[in-house]
Amino acid sequence: MIVIKLGGNAIDGAGLHAVAKDLAKLTAAGKPVVVVHGGGPQTSALQQKLGQQPLTVAGRRVTDEAALDALKMAVGGKLNIDTCAALLAAGANPIGLHGASSLVIEATRRPASVLRGGPTTPVDLGLVGDIVAVNHGLFKLLIDAGHIPVVACIGAARDGTVFNINADVVATKLAVELGAEALVLVSDTPGLLRDLRDPKSRIGRIREVEALQMIDEAVITAGMIPKVEEAFSAVRAGVGRVHLIGCIGEDDLGRELATPGSIGTVFVR
Repeated sequence: MIVIKLGGNAIDGAGLHAVAKDLAKLTAAGKPVVVVHGGGPQTSALQQKLGQQPLTVAGRRVTDEAALDALKMAVGGKLNIDTCAALLAAGANPIGLHGASSLVIEATRRPASVLRGGPTTPVDLGLVGDIVAVNHGLFKLLIDAGHIPVVACIGAARDGTVFNINADVVATKLAVELGAEALVLVSDTPGLLRDLRDPKSRIGRIREVEALQMIDEAVITAGMIPKVEEAFSAVRAGVGRVHLIGCIGEDDLGRELATPGSIGTVFVR
């Protein structure tokens, strides 16, 4: 099984259709696929249109009721539909999901905590959730029937409370829980870069100790911090391979899976 996480930039434009074609090829070849998507840029843009001021701390969105409503509209609505439509056009059979879909992602509110790359005091991110359970039965039912689950990064509690959850966190949890052989994080950069201004500075392979040093030295900053943390969390939990790649062309996903680090960055023990 492959779990692929699509960042907001990856599902905005022609790149989505290229990824959709690759995913359709994988499923046609008998390889189960689960898609997780975020939508940070689109959510922030919608917040601004609605007169809200997006607020993040160390790459994590502070989520009040108004921000959560924008997330529901952008991520749970338009982006989930657009992703399913692209997969449908590529010949796949997608099913759109979110946490409130039979508790496919069950969550509880995250307590205030100290964030790596943020202030030294605990931060309350608001209506942000931590995953407590995954609906294995629903995933198995859909995958066995030949569907691609397309999961928006929204969790829910049994009382119906809805939470924003970082899409990298959702993808990592699903990769671990479902026993994925590979987790692929599709972002807006061609991989992990030593110099953000130079795409040629891409790192093909990286170990956790090296990545943590880059965070401490502020080489890795902002939204890339949780991506790196979740990547190594997945590696430690037993996911076979974790890849970070940029918005890609058709067949690039297959090449990265066949030759880790050839297109993006692979995280290793």
